[in-house]
Amino acid sequence: MTAHRPFEPLTTTTPADPARRRRLAQGLALGVASVAGPALGAIGGLPTNVGHADSSPQWETLRERLFGTQTIASGAASQVQLIVPLRAAYGASVPVRIVSKLANSDGRRVRRMTLLVDKNPSPVAATLTLGEALGPAHFETRLRVDEYSHIRVIQQLDDGSLHMDSRYVKVSGGCSAPPNRESPHLIGKTLLRLPDGLTREAGNTAVDVTVLHPNDTGFELNQVTVMFIPPHFVRSIRVRLGERPVFDADMDFSVSENPTWRFQLAVPAQGQVGLLSAEVEDSKELRTRGELDLDRAGVA
Repeated sequence: MTAHRPFEPLTTTTPADPARRRRLAQGLALGVASVAGPALGAIGGLPTNVGHADSSPQWETLRERLFGTQTIASGAASQVQLIVPLRAAYGASVPVRIVSKLANSDGRRVRRMTLLVDKNPSPVAATLTLGEALGPAHFETRLRVDEYSHIRVIQQLDDGSLHMDSRYVKVSGGCSAPPNRESPHLIGKTLLRLPDGLTREAGNTAVDVTVLHPNDTGFELNQVTVMFIPPHFVRSIRVRLGERPVFDADMDFSVSENPTWRFQLAVPAQGQVGLLSAEVEDSKELRTRGELDLDRAGVA
């Protein structure tokens, strides 16, 4: 009868040669990288191969189509800032804030702003043409973001120069999220309000213009029929103070449901301000109008 040897655990010895040890470690690292894909930064941060100021193939195409070979200032030279969360809670409603960095002493004015979402099916979310009754060129709105993408704003000054800022956003599904359909009879209703009352001290006051509208993208599914909902969205908002233009917004479905723009209206230190109005048209040629008598709005 053959005697069995006691069980001996399998042991692994570490190579004594330091060079061989380094080669094995490098090979293991390469193997892990090939399986795991690109390395990521800190949790919640940007992927290591993406920066807020980076380009993208989509942006290069848009840049050529929209701006040709014009120079676009960015970084410290740019006169505009874009504020967007890195991770938004909901892809169909990503808060965006645009801040013009032009100093009060600068004789130039902002003429136009273009808001882009590089990887959206319709990347040009809005083009804002600014008028004489607008105060500082600061805007807030909410956008749909369909997949991880850069959001960009390109600001054009009245001297023709272009300025850009961009942020990378980690959110998805914004263009296929179904809208709220509880009040279809209110579609197109346009509301103007003063979130802080009528303030005159700084020479401008904050105003919100909101259009009650589903802003259907054409990528949402009807949960009953399981058919795609046809696109139906706000095309334009024209805001006026009396007869003076404040701004025009030419838009697409990349702006969220119930599109809202917060802006700064230039107001006199005293005396009457006048009637603020917003004329709206959507993709089915529905036209609506909202008004706010600022002289009856009260003083904050």
